[in-house]
Amino acid sequence: MTSYANLPAPSPEQGLNRYLQEIRKFPLLEPEEEYMLAKAWVDHQDSTAAHRLVTSHLRLAAKIAMGYRGYGLPQAEVISEANVGLMQAVKRFDPERGFRLATYAMWWIRASIQEYILRSWSLVKLGTTSAQKKLFFNLRKAKSRIGALEEGDLTPEHVAKIAHDLNVSEDEVIDMNRRLAGADASLNATIGADGEGAAQWQDWLEDEDADQATDFAEKDELGVRRELLERAMAVLNDREKDVLMQRRLRDDPVTLEDLSEQYGVSRERIRQIEVRAFEKLQNEMRKLARDKGMLVPV
Repeated sequence: MTSYANLPAPSPEQGLNRYLQEIRKFPLLEPEEEYMLAKAWVDHQDSTAAHRLVTSHLRLAAKIAMGYRGYGLPQAEVISEANVGLMQAVKRFDPERGFRLATYAMWWIRASIQEYILRSWSLVKLGTTSAQKKLFFNLRKAKSRIGALEEGDLTPEHVAKIAHDLNVSEDEVIDMNRRLAGADASLNATIGADGEGAAQWQDWLEDEDADQATDFAEKDELGVRRELLERAMAVLNDREKDVLMQRRLRDDPVTLEDLSEQYGVSRERIRQIEVRAFEKLQNEMRKLARDKGMLVPV
């Protein structure tokens, strides 16, 4: 696996600006190039290929890391943990699954960052229940949704709303809000050179309610899958198409009983038609994806 020592690393001495400039020098990969590099790593443990996969996604790791603010931790260390998660993703990435590395890596990057944050905040500070940990990572988003992000102590109405939405007590909301509020003041500190016009930490932070990397990956993947689905439906006969749509593509699926009465066959026969139609559809979608060089999960 590519060595972490061979990657550019953010540090207080280097400065975040310089690090961000360095990682922009690594080119992004086209789908076909990414697939071949991933295959080279999986099949031959090609460390050069793995290094290219990692470096081409350092910007993604940094972008996700920037979203974890307000925990009082050095941003350089958060980015370093994001890079560790990225390398773990590359190590485990299977190009034959069909999706892009960025889609897969986002989960590993977030997991690595959150694990680091949990290690850094003692359980005495954080609490031990899953609900309290959920509150720890979601309080700022919850405050943003109700327009309370810039306030100090929350109003009783806001406290009650957040406590209900996150399934914690109102006292836990108040306590966590006061713990995290102190770290927000550092967002106005400058990065790199001092003086008028110097960039601030907050200038590099993404909107918590708009994870652009995630949104782009999900929308791109969803659009391709919809296109494949529409084209693949042509392999089904009218009855298969109708059964599949009524059983799998509706918000309120029709029961086997209702369809058996509609077609005058047994419920088991409807179930067989449904399963067979779904298998045919999947196979056709995979074939269309391969023919188009698309790398999407179907």
